[in-house]
Amino acid sequence: MTKILAIETSCDETAAAVVEDGRRVHSNVVATQIELHRRFGGVFPEVASRQHVLAIAPVIEQALAEAGVSARALDAIAVTHGPGLAGSLLVGVNAAKGLAFAADRPLLAVNHLEGHIYSNWLEAPGADQVQPADNFPVVVLIVSGGHTELIEMRGHSRYRRLGGTLDDAAGEAFDKVARLLDLGFPGGPAIERAAEGGDPAAFDLPRALRHDPVHRFDFSFSGLKTAMLNLTKRLREQGLDLRDPHLLADLAASFQQAVADALVEKTAEAALAAGARQVCICGGVSANRCLRATAAARMAELGVPLYIPPFAYCTDNAAMIGAAAYYNWLANPRPEDGLGIDVHASLPLPEMVD
Repeated sequence: MTKILAIETSCDETAAAVVEDGRRVHSNVVATQIELHRRFGGVFPEVASRQHVLAIAPVIEQALAEAGVSARALDAIAVTHGPGLAGSLLVGVNAAKGLAFAADRPLLAVNHLEGHIYSNWLEAPGADQVQPADNFPVVVLIVSGGHTELIEMRGHSRYRRLGGTLDDAAGEAFDKVARLLDLGFPGGPAIERAAEGGDPAAFDLPRALRHDPVHRFDFSFSGLKTAMLNLTKRLREQGLDLRDPHLLADLAASFQQAVADALVEKTAEAALAAGARQVCICGGVSANRCLRATAAARMAELGVPLYIPPFAYCTDNAAMIGAAAYYNWLANPRPEDGLGIDVHASLPLPEMVD
């Protein structure tokens, strides 16, 4: 049994978890900053960093206590070192360094995007199904506030980037359209709530790059955002009140479905091209029920198994970092970074070389 304490502070969630063998979660503690940033309409980096400083020690202590282990009883300590907000990442990395040094444990650096990928392997309470340990190739859609990428996995820790967004990430588009509709922050949950009972076909909105051979596996949401801006302007000019619950529900549902369609169709095309044995969708936006339902229906048509983490493991958390750390450690049991690791705000996902 290999137990890893993982620490995640890439954005505005201070998180720590103890994970066994990359799959079993013994504890998973998350201190959220949503209410702190709500008044800014988005994450304020300096505020996020300062809050991490206040929360990091209590969160780590709680994760160890809930798992019933001490730092010296762990096999290793893992921490996110990028991508993310540099100031936020520094808090987690420095805390992990201090703990690893004091407990004389190996320190493992983890890419945040790998963490989202490995959230699919967690044997989490409430999960409908858990990925088989070895059933490759896998096509993974990472979709969050900062990232929208399609990845092919040919094995554990072996990635090839197929495509990604050319402008806004899907979660960023949700935030911007929620602001346009005066729904508040964060945008994803706000639009999902507003869309309840709405008609997703009420307004004809674009699905960009649908048949573009040059950008076969790429996404673009700037045109959809502009279409929503022009649509709301036109409706106001017609004398309609966007606060009307029925109109607002139709607007939110139409936007939400347009995003889901764009994400799912590209993912389905990638799965067919890669001969995928399974498809995984992860990241904060994967909590969206419209996306989950649209993906489930499309993958059922293709006969490809679909895996999406339980809601608690869609948004940023440390359990996913512990899972990624374990599989990376198996592949490289003598990591060279150790206490010398640094943060990388724009760290790309490492790609395999054939």
